Parts: sequence; C-alpha cells; structure tokens
Amino acid sequence: MSNHAPPLLGLARVIDAVNARFGQACAWLTMFLVLGTAVVVVLRYGFGIGATALQEAVLYAHALVFMGAAAWVLQRNGHVRVDIFYQRLSPRHQAFVEVIGTLLFLIPVCLFLGWASWDYVSNSWSTLEGSSESGGLKFVFLQKSIILILVACLLLQGVSEIIKGAYTIAGRLPAPEVKHG
Repeated sequence: MSNHAPPLLGLARVIDAVNARFGQACAWLTMFLVLGTAVVVVLRYGFGIGATALQEAVLYAHALVFMGAAAWVLQRNGHVRVDIFYQRLSPRHQAFVEVIGTLLFLIPVCLFLGWASWDYVSNSWSTLEGSSESGGLKFVFLQKSIILILVACLLLQGVSEIIKGAYTIAGRLPAPEVKHG
C-alpha cells in the first residue's frame, strides 16, 4: 500500500484524531472535578461558605468528562462488553460485528438521542437559560448542549468505525490499524 491513505480512510483518521484530542481534553477535567469538589467541601463544612458557581462548574465538567469522552472511549475499544465469542473471531469477523453493531445500534440510538434532545437544548438556547440558584452560573444552555456534542462525536466515531471496519473486511486495512480487542 502506498504512503497515502485512501480518502475514506483519511477521513476516518481525521475523525479519530479530533475525537482523541477532544476526549483527552475532557479526561483532564477529572483533575478539576477532584479539586473543585474538595474546595466546595472545605468551603461548606470548614468555613460555612457556599460556592454555588463552583459546584455547578463541577457538574458541567462532570457532564463533559462522560459525554465528551464517550467517542474517544469507543475509538479505544474501552466500553464494557461481553465478548465471550467476539474475542475468538478473526479481525475480519470482528470488523463485521462492529459494522453491524454500529449500523443497527449506535447510529440509531444517537439519532434518536439527538432528535429527542433537540427541543430541550434549543429551548434552553432560545432563552439563554441560566442557573435557577442564586450565585449560580449563567450557562445552563451550554451544559445542555453537551448532549448534542455527545451525539455528534459518537456519530462521527461511528462513521470512522464503519470505514475502518469496511477496509478490514475487504482486507485493505494496514495491520497496525486493525483493532485487537
């Protein structure tokens, strides 16, 4: 195979790179989760001071850690699964299972989640919804948008997985890119 990847495989690599960088950035938010929660606890129980904005920021970061990094975890094959039979399959058969699973489950669930949450998010944006708590953050509409970020990232990663799976099934994916569970 030449040094240049076919266009679709190049697209899959771009999607993988974007989701990996975004997922890694979201993963670093766990440091903020720990530190922010510790500060909230110390302020509340040590000094009797409420820190509503910081507490809400921790909630926003929590949402980003789990929803923002989901596509990266999918890419790294890190989601929990029962693979009693899958692990014994050849790379081509594993790719076939991945493609079918992505087409039958991941993409429909993402599309449903996007459709079901669209009004919820767009209504929040239309009013630039803020916190109902005194001293809370004014960005609830951004927090709710994380749902659509999840949908977009997972859909894109699904496209990438389908492309790589199709190349694997066809026997055209270079060996280092083949997933090995």
